[in-house]
Amino acid sequence: MKPKQLRTSVKAIIVRNNRILLAKYVDEVGDWYCLPGGGQSHGEPLPDALRRECMEEIGVRLRVGRLVLVRDYIAKNHEFAATDSYLHQVELMFECEVEGEYEPAIGTTPDKGQVGAAWLELEKLNEYRVYPKVLPDLLRDGVPSEGVVYLGDVN
Repeated sequence: MKPKQLRTSVKAIIVRNNRILLAKYVDEVGDWYCLPGGGQSHGEPLPDALRRECMEEIGVRLRVGRLVLVRDYIAKNHEFAATDSYLHQVELMFECEVEGEYEPAIGTTPDKGQVGAAWLELEKLNEYRVYPKVLPDLLRDGVPSEGVVYLGDVN
């Protein structure tokens, strides 16, 4: 069993023309999507971590904007408890912009199970398996315009 750990993760909310850019994965159930980003390294500022992770996962350069959403992910409380119950991750989700034109692609160092990236229409996000599951309803009308929203321990 792995030791208990607390991990800080940064995620990019990239919306353009009523579409959101998500990393695409495949598992035994099928396709699923999540915000691109990942773990912060010791001594690495949050914006630098987010730029690095997005280059690694989806091969894109970003302008990092304001902090929009925060969530706890305490794995033992959710559907993946059998595989990663040791994990407690705090995710900081920033509004970001892609520099220039961008066609979805896989980055230089994709995550395990990652097969690419995709622009998905905000209105149709409920048609896909997206994590965290609250994102489709939360972002249907775009990114919250004021303040930081704490989502709690959600999957």
